Amino acid sequence: MAEEIKAAEAAGNFIHEIIDEELAEGGRCYGQTVHTRFPPEPNGYLHIGHVKAMCIDFGTAEKYNGMCNLRMDDTNPAKEDDEYVRAIKEDIHWLGFDWGDRFFYASDYFEKMYELAVGLIKKGLAYVCELTPEEVQANRGDLTHPAVSPYRDRPVEESLDLFARMRAGEFEDGAMTLRAKIDLESGNFNMRDPVIYRINHKPHHRQGDKWCIYPMYDYAHPIEDMLENITHSLCSLEFENHRPLYNWVRDNVDLDANPRQIEFARLGINYTVLSKRKLRKLVEDGYVSGWDDPRMPTLSGLRRRGYTPASVRNFIDRIGVAKVPNTVEVALLEYCLREDLNLNARRALAVLHPVKLTITNYDEGKSEIFETENNPAQENSGTHPVPFSRNLYVEADDFMEEPVKGYFRLFPGNEVRLKSAYVVRCTGCVKDENGNVTEILATYDPETRGGNTPDGRKVKGTIHWVDANTAVDATVRLYSNLFTDPDPDAADKDFLSCLNPDSLEELTGCKVEAALADATAPMSYQFMRLGYFCVDSRDSRPDHLVFNRSVSLKDGFKPGK
Repeated sequence: MAEEIKAAEAAGNFIHEIIDEELAEGGRCYGQTVHTRFPPEPNGYLHIGHVKAMCIDFGTAEKYNGMCNLRMDDTNPAKEDDEYVRAIKEDIHWLGFDWGDRFFYASDYFEKMYELAVGLIKKGLAYVCELTPEEVQANRGDLTHPAVSPYRDRPVEESLDLFARMRAGEFEDGAMTLRAKIDLESGNFNMRDPVIYRINHKPHHRQGDKWCIYPMYDYAHPIEDMLENITHSLCSLEFENHRPLYNWVRDNVDLDANPRQIEFARLGINYTVLSKRKLRKLVEDGYVSGWDDPRMPTLSGLRRRGYTPASVRNFIDRIGVAKVPNTVEVALLEYCLREDLNLNARRALAVLHPVKLTITNYDEGKSEIFETENNPAQENSGTHPVPFSRNLYVEADDFMEEPVKGYFRLFPGNEVRLKSAYVVRCTGCVKDENGNVTEILATYDPETRGGNTPDGRKVKGTIHWVDANTAVDATVRLYSNLFTDPDPDAADKDFLSCLNPDSLEELTGCKVEAALADATAPMSYQFMRLGYFCVDSRDSRPDHLVFNRSVSLKDGFKPGK
């Protein structure tokens, strides 16, 4: 894994190399501002895979002091919704990008696209075809046989009439299509007279029932770019074989613009599904609680889990931009988050599996305050007060009545440090009638305030705690990978069979220090010894605190080594 990450970090950005060469040679971009676009389809929420495209599109514009448009690719009415438009805008702003006044809908160009399609028919470059989708497929030919299209030589006037009647709604879905007349013998099957318009009587989320014919993406995409004066149309690698069609449309419609399509490898992450269709199924069939479920790879899910914009962008920067597809380990994404939160998350005390610890020689009713650093990784981060008294809570697994070898925490006769407080010696425990430990007993050494040992004695164990008299109850959700298989998105797998039944563990009755009583989303904390946690943005409220574990405290992952 380390070698793969090292190679990814060294990948650089071949797109910027291409643009640098163009600018140096006075070629395609000479005299023009570099102009890109980010064109999500508003039929779902953005996920981590979209972030790569987003960073490439907006980042390229930033690098060259250019512009990047935000365009909703709403040419397909079937699954589009304004909810997704709002979510996409929120996600882009969260990551720190902005489109200014350059926000567009592909559907705004429907009239112009129709006009340009009419122009292609008049030039003899498009025709109305009455083959069904099944017949088109059956007549597609193979590498040794050309495609067959019996309507290819239909008179121009007849195609113009039928196309107008298609728009008028005279025909049923699937009855006719408009096809580009290119090359039935092409070795690239995308060029074998592809369909550029189809009939679809579903209402559009913005256009209503105005249209019943809709352009295909391969036709609409270059036209949108040309109308917006895009110089570089940056796409994922699955569009590489579609580039000749992009160029054909660009060169044959009546528009004066010359955008260039460049393809890059999509982002793949192990133990993750990035198919929007599959993510939609997880949401709609109730396998997760919504698009913002913290186990989802959506930006709203990552944000709710506690991921920061800096960590996500750093992740994208580390993997680089290349032509060769690869799968990145989810551990790198977690590493980037851990790296950011270590510098920025406030430290706090919390106990997830609480058991009472009573310091028997500490006076009843007495209490004192210890100051705990907010973040030792920052200079001058300050401190915050932590109450301390006779009655505390500690983690249940910080006590063993009969310790195993190498166990240095609480057991009868052993001393441990209570983080930032005192050294205590365990004297025993109290059990219920079933033999379960309900209370740990200890004595403290008043000479060890702050955890120091003036006499120099060694104390190997340090544990965290919260004051029982002031601690606040909380629910804590522990998340792990949503899938047990490293490649659940593979075509030959049923991704639902790979779901991890233990991807969420919800703990109730947890105890957190009093200072967290007013914590609100999206505040992040390092719970000492436990990991990084954030306030849940959907379910947490002052009388019912809910924290999500963002990432564990550390692991063995070291990038580039």
